[in-house]
Amino acid sequence: MSKLVVLSGAGISAESGLKTFREAGGLWEGHDVTKVASPQGWYDDPEMVLEFYNQRRKHNLAVEPNDGHKIIAELEKWFDVVVITQNVDNLHEKADSSHVIHLHGQLFQSRSTADPSLIYEMEGWELNLGDKCEKGSQLRPNIVWFGEPVPLMDEAIAHTLEADIFIVIGTSLQVYPAAGLVDCAKSNCKKFVIDPNMPVVREQENLTLIQKGGSEGMMLVKQKLLSEL
Repeated sequence: MSKLVVLSGAGISAESGLKTFREAGGLWEGHDVTKVASPQGWYDDPEMVLEFYNQRRKHNLAVEPNDGHKIIAELEKWFDVVVITQNVDNLHEKADSSHVIHLHGQLFQSRSTADPSLIYEMEGWELNLGDKCEKGSQLRPNIVWFGEPVPLMDEAIAHTLEADIFIVIGTSLQVYPAAGLVDCAKSNCKKFVIDPNMPVVREQENLTLIQKGGSEGMMLVKQKLLSEL
């Protein structure tokens, strides 16, 4: 079974109604990114940071995966699929993708501020001051903030190096180190980049650019891949 690796970004979730902070009028409008997504922001005002992510979770619960997410999950019938996502939402899981690597953390998890290895699944959408880990320290969102290391990057690179098919969907390829994954794929790997606002991609072998939205683009890729089986 061929190995298919998907690198997804905010664009795929935007079709479900989750706005990206990069777009005009986006989710983070009115919030300085350094105040809601950095260790310093957390140190300065943890209550504000907690409320920001509470509202993101609440909104996430109200949306559903779109056809792009569903097609990626469906491809598991024919391929060994690994999803590497820059997104912190749970829409890939809700679409039934079984192997998802969240490079930037997960919205519905909290973790200890004293021991980063203590990670907890969240049942609801609220995380508040006074919510503590088993060691008695305040819990924070399990999100990789700007300036923090990306702990799952090595795992993502390992899967990319093994890929026979590599699909990039809904990402501007401007956020590193994730953006460098497309250059890690082997030369004979079939590569597809799907985005209505086509990012700049270095010319390379076996690369197909699809200037479409996530759902439409994934349908085209699915048709092509299945026609070649």
